[in-house]
Amino acid sequence: MGCQVGVISDTHGVLRPEATAALRGVDFIVHAGDVGSPEVLFLLAELAPVTAVRGNNDRDPWADKLPLTAVLKVESSSLYVVHDIGSLNLDPRAEGFQAVITGHSHKPLAEVRRGVLFLNPGSAGPRRFSLPVAVARIEVQGSSVSHKLINLAV
Repeated sequence: MGCQVGVISDTHGVLRPEATAALRGVDFIVHAGDVGSPEVLFLLAELAPVTAVRGNNDRDPWADKLPLTAVLKVESSSLYVVHDIGSLNLDPRAEGFQAVITGHSHKPLAEVRRGVLFLNPGSAGPRRFSLPVAVARIEVQGSSVSHKLINLAV
């Protein structure tokens, strides 16, 4: 069955029970920034090990320990995490990444570019405009990744 990675972003201090339910059972969790409070990371860590990056709104002292980018290695795959796709300063394919995980826009997006999955789960926190509240899952099998965007019924 491979490894399951839960992907969440832009919680802005709100961890909805629907998001927790959608991520239950994963092997790892990636939070792509704008966490909003350390409690969100503590609660996610009760589900699975968490890899998190700092977003543009993570300005309080607790967030200083969060890196701007992170790499999660799962099986034979490497997942690159950065909050804002606009600050991506490498060629993910040339660097050997199977996926780039971002947040920031609050808009769910999943597309494969030159063999690399670019995944933004959207925002799991407060609703912004008419955008959906969402998370995502990635299934990793060796060096192959597939994804599923999950709109939360909120």
